[in-house]
Amino acid sequence: MKKKFYQEIEIPEGVEANLEDSTLIVKGPEGENKREFEMANLEFKKQENKILVGHKKTTKHEKKKINTIAAHIKNMIHGVQEKFEYKLKVCFSHFPMNVELKGNEVILKNFLGEKIPRKFKIPEGVEVKIDKEIITIISPNKELGGQAAANFETATKIRGRDKRVFQDGIYITNKGGKEI
Repeated sequence: MKKKFYQEIEIPEGVEANLEDSTLIVKGPEGENKREFEMANLEFKKQENKILVGHKKTTKHEKKKINTIAAHIKNMIHGVQEKFEYKLKVCFSHFPMNVELKGNEVILKNFLGEKIPRKFKIPEGVEVKIDKEIITIISPNKELGGQAAANFETATKIRGRDKRVFQDGIYITNKGGKEI
């Protein structure tokens, strides 16, 4: 039997949320998050200091969508209150790597002895700090920060060589305050 199912997400003090059609804009002391949600048959509304996501006759598929959207909204609210932080470690054993920050690009020199430096573009809304062998990525948007960290890690993957011997690369060591 299909039942009503609604998720309530409370908006804490100091955080402002605006809803325009299917676009949610969340502003807080640490920044702003904006996201457009796909709302096929779902109700999406704001009441005082709460955001309601739900449906009158919910199936399993709609319930999954509602819970996913609620989790995204909670991450948006958490991000504008306290930024998400990712830490990466530059590891090398054969060739000493050099990591530099120039504008909105990070330049990796001498990766496995390569003559041409590798370049990583930093998405808008992401802040990168480099301290010798530790790279810190800070962003109010969890998805942008995570994607930037993943771009560093995947760009330095070693292919065609023994991974037990060649352990050079940039690896994520800390995601949102949790050690990996």
